[in-house]
Amino acid sequence: MGQMQVPANAYYGAQTARAVENFPISNLRFPRSFIRAMGLIKKQAAITNQGLGYLPAEVANAIVQAAAEVAEGKWDSEFVLDIFQTGSGTSTNMNANEVIANRAIEILGGKRGDKKVHPNDHVNRGQSSNDVIPTAIHVAALDAIDKRLLPALKELHEALDKKAKEFHDVLKIGRTHLQDATPIRLGQEFGGYASQVKHGVARLQAVQKNLSELALGGTAVGTGINTHPDFARRTIQGLMKETGLPLTEAENHFEAQGSRDAAVEASGALKTIAVSLLKIANDIRFLGSGPRLGLGEIKLPSTQPGSSIMPGKVNPVMCEMLMQVCAQVIGNDGAITTSGAFGNFELNVMMPVLAHNLLQSIELLATGTQVFARRCIAGLEADRAKCDANLELSLMNCTVLAPVIGYDKAAKIAKVAMEQNKTIRQVAEEISGLDKAKLNELLDPSKQCEPGGVEMAGSGG
Repeated sequence: MGQMQVPANAYYGAQTARAVENFPISNLRFPRSFIRAMGLIKKQAAITNQGLGYLPAEVANAIVQAAAEVAEGKWDSEFVLDIFQTGSGTSTNMNANEVIANRAIEILGGKRGDKKVHPNDHVNRGQSSNDVIPTAIHVAALDAIDKRLLPALKELHEALDKKAKEFHDVLKIGRTHLQDATPIRLGQEFGGYASQVKHGVARLQAVQKNLSELALGGTAVGTGINTHPDFARRTIQGLMKETGLPLTEAENHFEAQGSRDAAVEASGALKTIAVSLLKIANDIRFLGSGPRLGLGEIKLPSTQPGSSIMPGKVNPVMCEMLMQVCAQVIGNDGAITTSGAFGNFELNVMMPVLAHNLLQSIELLATGTQVFARRCIAGLEADRAKCDANLELSLMNCTVLAPVIGYDKAAKIAKVAMEQNKTIRQVAEEISGLDKAKLNELLDPSKQCEPGGVEMAGSGG
């Protein structure tokens, strides 16, 4: 393809430079988590190849040192390629091979580019972009889920569960269809939120099994051409020891390279978590609305001024932050799903954009969830007076009367209360036929928050 000019101070080589020229598409680059995974793979591959007798000790040791530096982030500025590139990620695999090779040459006292350590023959020995890139996606995603997202979700679950217990004795009105419904405990509402997050943790843990299967060892098309039968097993054992992740060689290399189903499954779990968090954040935003003319049943912590023109205004900015994070994750899932569908025969050809969106979703959810737990949930307070006032005003207090006086008469009480701007208690005292003691017993909201809490009489509905 002719000669290619490479900056004199660059560690990358001609293949990377050509890809820079070919793909000037965006400012999007592979994230730190992916580059770290690439460095770890190349490091463990060199250790394996030395053990198998394929690399001289001095070359292998230099590659190991250079790859470790890549994993640590020392050469992130050398990973210059756009996400929108060759669908296999070959350009980025060669970017890593060239950077590691040239740095290894330096370590051995040579001059960059002299090929004493060769990017293909040495650094890429026993590998192909077609098994390295999917392996890096899985390792990076698993590591970020294990060390970033799961701890963040567990922290949010604990914060919500703590509030559920703290708010257990706070009675308030429930709402369905955005309309008043029957009484609930504020703690029950927050218990529901905590359960959503707990289910999200379980969903995320469930996808780890398939993500733990690595394509390494399949090389070009899944057959393992040009690699030793023990290469994948030994390299993956090294990766497992270094990362602490439960990694394993793919059960079927054609599935592992021809599809990206595990990544699509993982994105589905992330999307579901985003939907849960969006619901929680939006509910809390509304519950804290006001402070005087909204629902105002909880008090959100004040984090920053909310308006450049309205003095004293404080907005639910932490809720809005998390809602935007969730919107991005839901959108990312669309790109990941489309990318996963383009597994053509023995190779998926949209891996870079899939990797970018998957890893971004994990990182956004991890950071957004942690900030939300600490800067919003931890500081929430119940406005007990507002909850009590809203509760007494609700027309749906008539619901508990229906089994005793009948649905039609209870509905009439609600209608009259609405027309005359009275409470259900006031109208029921006038026309229900029940004495005050019985009404007080039935209308006690604390007895309406559990099955069987109020004595049931007559035919229910």
